[in-house]
Amino acid sequence: MLRYLDAGESHGPALTAIVDGFPAGVKLSQDRMNELLACRQQGYGRGNRQKIEKDRVEIQSGVRHGVTLGSPITLRIPNRDWANWESAMNPWDVLADDAGGRAKKIDRPRPGHADLVGVLKYKFDDVRNALERASARHTAIRSAIGALCYEFLLPLGVRGAGFVTAVGSEFASPENIDFGSIAKLEKAIATSQLRCPDAAAERKMIELITLCKTQGDSLGGVIEVWFEGLVSGLGTYSQWDRRLDGRLAQALMSIQAFKGVEIGAGFRYAASRGSQSHDEIVIKEGHIARAGNNSGGLEAGMTNGERLVVRAGMKPLPTLVKALASVNLKSKKVEKATVERTDVCAIAAASIVGFSVTAIALAEVYLEKFGNDQMDDIVDSLNRYRDRTDKVLRC
Repeated sequence: MLRYLDAGESHGPALTAIVDGFPAGVKLSQDRMNELLACRQQGYGRGNRQKIEKDRVEIQSGVRHGVTLGSPITLRIPNRDWANWESAMNPWDVLADDAGGRAKKIDRPRPGHADLVGVLKYKFDDVRNALERASARHTAIRSAIGALCYEFLLPLGVRGAGFVTAVGSEFASPENIDFGSIAKLEKAIATSQLRCPDAAAERKMIELITLCKTQGDSLGGVIEVWFEGLVSGLGTYSQWDRRLDGRLAQALMSIQAFKGVEIGAGFRYAASRGSQSHDEIVIKEGHIARAGNNSGGLEAGMTNGERLVVRAGMKPLPTLVKALASVNLKSKKVEKATVERTDVCAIAAASIVGFSVTAIALAEVYLEKFGNDQMDDIVDSLNRYRDRTDKVLRC
């Protein structure tokens, strides 16, 4: 079973993770993994923190000479900003040289963040004790885990990408998105400031972000994740918690600020008739296939061999330069909420995080179905399964 735990605070010394159940014999590309982390830091609307950090993953166990050993893999991403926060975040004492007064207690929780609920749940007298772990900075290490899992998926013929389809009220046109393959999609978003394949829509998105910045406001949006090359039958309908659609939804909804998930046609199904929405089974190029992909590549909690299409909505970030109303927990008086360093819009970064957690979930189901000890054995098992199912689908 593939599993992981991660740890770390936003302004602590580092973010860390231990990944267990990862097979031996997977060849890793350090450059490709770090490139994904670099992409998470980019995007129009990002804040000043990204100018400080330069995320690179350090592998401290489970890999030798670029190949996984089958033992637990320890990942670490140092926080360069720790140098500025050591006095405030020191695990033992507040240091004497608390530059900037960062150790000062925070009494004004932000609407939309973990601040108030975290204080109540854990009996904190300082909002920082909650906001540090709840911060979206934590998505850096989950992206590193996703990059590791993608290294496993690539040799299995699986390829994926995450991109942006909406910022606030500005939406990309569906006809300007589908380039026929993920390889072509990747080229379209490689030079985009928002990882949006619709250039005309992106210009309007950038204008909206610029306007919100001048107004001290923030914006959310919608991301989309595609994966191709998936075999049929990943996941299962046998138990509710093993259905792949449910596992993907949980993975995406666990990302900070995500508030909605849909697969394939999603909520559009509710407005259509069955005769208009279900993907008919037909013969294509000598094989049984689907006539369309409203299902987003999933049926009854399992992959059906078509492209996986998952969409998720991100709310506007809760830290606003033009702060919202709050209550001072110490004085019990109405005041403006605390203003922490923030982004105006982090939707481009969110597309990387969404891609990463999807890659983790897909790696899990591949390892469950085809074994998890050694990569060559997994490939052999996968090829036998492909041969067996191809006999059924071939006409």
